[in-house]
Amino acid sequence: MVKVIGVRFKKAGKIYYFDPLNYSIEKDSAVIVETARGIEFGQCVVGIREISENEIIAPLKPVLRVANQSDINKHIQNRSREKDAFTTCEKKIFEHKLDMKLVDVEYTFDNSKVIFYFTADGRIDFRELVKDLALIFRTRIELRQIGVRDEAKMLGGVGICGRNLCCSTWLGDFNSVSIKMAKEQNLSLNPTKISGICGRLMCCLNYEQETYEEIRQRLPKVGSLVKTDQGKGEVISNNIIKEMVKVRINLVSEEVIENFSIKDVTLIRGEYESTLEPKVPKELKELIVPAEDRVDMTERNEKPDKSDKPDKSEKPDKTDKQDKTDKPDKTDKPDKTDKPDKAEKPDKTDKELYEDLMKANAESRDEKTEKGIQGKN
Repeated sequence: MVKVIGVRFKKAGKIYYFDPLNYSIEKDSAVIVETARGIEFGQCVVGIREISENEIIAPLKPVLRVANQSDINKHIQNRSREKDAFTTCEKKIFEHKLDMKLVDVEYTFDNSKVIFYFTADGRIDFRELVKDLALIFRTRIELRQIGVRDEAKMLGGVGICGRNLCCSTWLGDFNSVSIKMAKEQNLSLNPTKISGICGRLMCCLNYEQETYEEIRQRLPKVGSLVKTDQGKGEVISNNIIKEMVKVRINLVSEEVIENFSIKDVTLIRGEYESTLEPKVPKELKELIVPAEDRVDMTERNEKPDKSDKPDKSEKPDKTDKQDKTDKPDKTDKPDKTDKPDKAEKPDKTDKELYEDLMKANAESRDEKTEKGIQGKN
């Protein structure tokens, strides 16, 4: 276990771990740390605690000091300088007629570097722009192209729910979101309804996906036969939100349609909306390997290893040879009838066994088909 603190450099940014050394650092206090970009001003969002070494990205850098009042004033001054740098860079972009949109500007705490974040449809040749900015600011210049999701995170905004964007308020990292999530949650596939202001699928589609997957593993599909307290019936519809299924039960005198909780029904025939993928045993994975690869594997296994050959240097001693008088009698030779029969074949390979199995299954299906045709005739 290693003692660390969690530091964040931007609002809703990623949390990085640092070694607190002997400092008594409380949550929400400002600290000065050294990063790959230089010395930076950050805020402690996770107090001192111990975590396993597997959660740490080596090397773990130490905290330089707890920020004092002069450090805080310098940080505020850098924020005001960023506004002037933003205006200056926009003018230079217009002068060079570059097809790019400036999003944000960031000064490092020690003013050793100025970072300009921008968006563009393709690659931009900004070499002349960097030269002009370096002459103006007299420091290292870095232009970093970002995506539309990062742009929305930096600028902020209001989502279709009426609340501030998750990515700009509390969401640290972007998780992958797919259209499959919208389908499984029975949402409209209209892009305008499931996309955020960044034009990508909304991050909130991923929040409840795990719960939906867990419910779908216990929700019978439409058309499945289930057992209820009132008897057996067929599922005609299901509701993931309510965790209910609508079942049609055929009684003696009438047909009844009732709603049941998925806890009160038992699947008899059919399948669930989602099933876990079965784990294939290690011994059976070889059957999934392509036939060509399996042949090569068997050929490699049949070849003798060169290391198994007897060493020529280890010749038997002449004194150990059998005496000529000890030669076995010719009558003791094995009978020719004891030789193995040439008709015996070696064991079949995995490929041949697999082909025999598929052939047998095909023959059984053909027999069933013929019997069905004869029965109809």
